[in-house]
Amino acid sequence: MNDREDMERTEHHPFERNKGMLVVISGFSGSGKGTLMKQLMENYDYYSLSISATTRAPRPGEQEGREYFFVSRERFMEMIQNDELLEYAKYVDNYYGTPRSYVEQEMARGKDVILEIEMQGALKIKAKYPESVLVFITPPTVEELIARLRKRGTETEDVIRKRLEKAAMEAEGIEAYDYILVNDNLDKTAKHLNYLIQDQHMRVRSQIAFLERIRKELRVNYAYMNQ
Repeated sequence: MNDREDMERTEHHPFERNKGMLVVISGFSGSGKGTLMKQLMENYDYYSLSISATTRAPRPGEQEGREYFFVSRERFMEMIQNDELLEYAKYVDNYYGTPRSYVEQEMARGKDVILEIEMQGALKIKAKYPESVLVFITPPTVEELIARLRKRGTETEDVIRKRLEKAAMEAEGIEAYDYILVNDNLDKTAKHLNYLIQDQHMRVRSQIAFLERIRKELRVNYAYMNQ
């Protein structure tokens, strides 16, 4: 296992990354998924974190195209009507959604695109993109989850209770995901998540172009040897 951890997954196989894949990350509030995404982006250059569109106003320090794509409510409705969003939801009178064009452009560049969204949106993505990979992040125990929420120091016990209630509901739907990853150590979990995602490129259905090239070369060489 140590040798595996010391090896970059991109050096493990010879396949070309002509097209990236879509990876959806969900997890309980307090599971550390946001910090995990930051670590993944810092450690590897073949990922792109999806940027959502929103109708809310920019907060101080936020930049267009970095934190969000800021659009009017009218424009957001147009995006829904024109099927320009992979998924969307409404939170506290504002809409949030994943722009299809940005995701597909990044995948065409060979980037594996990471979407950090909740379960409802994740299932919508899986319905539209069956080849997408769904990963659910969880802490090792509920006690650890509670400890992390309290450590934030920004939430009351009532808010923590509500987050645990939501987590209990989310736990009932985890079977819809492809993988579950226990976030008990940030560095280790980031490496494991990277391995998990990159291994998907070795699936036969992800390497049709490679297979076609091998088949063609075999046919040409067989024909040459039988002249």
